[in-house]
Amino acid sequence: MRVDDLPGWLPSWCVDQVGCAPVSVLFAERSISAVFGVRLADGRDVVVKARADDDRAASCVAVQSHLARRGFPCAEPLTPVVGVESLAVHAEHYRPGGELLLGESPEIAVRYAEVFARSMSCLAGVAVRPPLPNPRWVRWDHGDSGLWPAISFLDSRDQSAVPAYAVSAARRVRTRLLAADLPCVLGHADFEAQNLRWHRGDVVIVHDWDSLAWQPEAALVGAASAVFPKTGPATLPPIESSQAFLAAYQELRGRQFTVLEQEIAWAASLWPALHDVRWEALHGTTNPSSATVRAQTDERLLRANA
Repeated sequence: MRVDDLPGWLPSWCVDQVGCAPVSVLFAERSISAVFGVRLADGRDVVVKARADDDRAASCVAVQSHLARRGFPCAEPLTPVVGVESLAVHAEHYRPGGELLLGESPEIAVRYAEVFARSMSCLAGVAVRPPLPNPRWVRWDHGDSGLWPAISFLDSRDQSAVPAYAVSAARRVRTRLLAADLPCVLGHADFEAQNLRWHRGDVVIVHDWDSLAWQPEAALVGAASAVFPKTGPATLPPIESSQAFLAAYQELRGRQFTVLEQEIAWAASLWPALHDVRWEALHGTTNPSSATVRAQTDERLLRANA
């Protein structure tokens, strides 16, 4: 992408907010957010993130700033969130480098659990407005009329394409999660391998703080225990790897989950995968790895007491 291909608002926004115009484009990615890496006229490399303004972004960026100041490995925001038409936009330091840590073994799970426990320790006591609504893949607490959070372009499609086991399991998981009376805390809700980078065994950066959620601690940990190896389609790690993640997290945080919290963690470990199965089914995607989700559903439901 050339500078001339950037959104029309972006060059002047950079001048206003970070003091220089972009002179080249390092990368451009579009998913839920649009992310642009640019080199400025003074030689600095920065990342500009723009997403639909749903009132979540300001809290997420404030938390990211707090974490960076505490020394947690994340990019430090350079600006607060600024409204641009219907978008919420901010800039942050560019933090390239590092490698993916791939694998789903219990040993790998423990390494991810260490980072997640560190993030939760840093987040404890942070006072911001909860970043609600939660990201859709952990939004079992939605107030919409159906089982799944309302997503118009999905809801308009033929729902019979969604496997019956996924619908049944999602209903049981959601009932279990909503029945728990546990306090909510902040936590990273998209703790997938693709959002972390490592170097010589140490984590060097955790990306995607737009995906903060406000859910019970046990639910956040449970979800992370199931998504940590993900780099793509719906899947789950082995049961013993999620168990290793949960055990390591509790040890590192210095407290044992109650029986209820254990059950909530296992329930939450299923919801993101079931969300992904539905997403893929409604997009007509054939994903062989989703068979792993079906194979583990009964055991995870059992552990969830769902």
